[in-house]
Amino acid sequence: MAYNFAEGSRFYFSNTLAAAKTVTAATNADPTVLTATSHGYTDGDIVLFDSGWEDAKDSLWKVDSLTADTFSAVGLTTTDTNFFPAGSGTGTTQKISNWTEIPQVLSVSTSGGDARFTNVDLLAKRNSLSVPTGFNAASMTLTLAHDPANANYQAMLVIARSLSKVGIKIVLGGGSVAYGYGYLSVSEMPNISRNQVNQVSAAFSIIGRLVSYAS
Repeated sequence: MAYNFAEGSRFYFSNTLAAAKTVTAATNADPTVLTATSHGYTDGDIVLFDSGWEDAKDSLWKVDSLTADTFSAVGLTTTDTNFFPAGSGTGTTQKISNWTEIPQVLSVSTSGGDARFTNVDLLAKRNSLSVPTGFNAASMTLTLAHDPANANYQAMLVIARSLSKVGIKIVLGGGSVAYGYGYLSVSEMPNISRNQVNQVSAAFSIIGRLVSYAS
C-alpha cells in the first residue's frame, strides 16, 4: 500500500503536437492495439488520440510500441463493445512533447470528474432510483504567485487568449503521473491581499479523460 502527498508535485503544459498519424484499426482489447503505418513511436511516448470512441478521444495515452506499424495505448481497455463499438476506434494520434512547467504553484483545487446520476421516480414505487448516466465535466484550478516577468506565465497567457487546447501533465509527489487534454484559461488580474503574496489563477477544463500512470 502506498500513500502519496501533495508536497513535491509539479505541473506542466504543452501545445506542441506532431503531425497526425492515421489509425486504420483499433482492437477491442486490454489494452487496445492501434494500427498506424510507420508510426515512429517509442515506448513511453505520450499521444493524443482522436477516435470514434467517446471514452478514448481527446485524451492522452502512453505508448507501448509493438511493431513498426502497431502500438498499444497503455491503460485503455476497450473490451466492452457497448461503449467501444467494434470498428469505430479508428482516427488519428499525435505525439505531444516539449512540456513547460507551470511556475510558482501555491495551491490546487479540483471539481467534477465524478459520476453523474439521474433520479427515476416510478409511480408504482415509493423509493426513487438513482441511475448512473455518465460523468460530470472535470476541471482543475491552480493558484500561482503572480510574476508578470515569468516567461512561462506569459506563454500561458498567449494560449489562454487564443482559446487553444493544451495537454496537462501532473507529476505527483510520489512519482505517479497524470495526463489530460483541454482548455487553459489564465487570469491577468492579480488577487492582492495584505500579508499575502499576489496571486493569479490558471484553470484547466478537461475535455477527455484524466489518465494516471504509476511511477
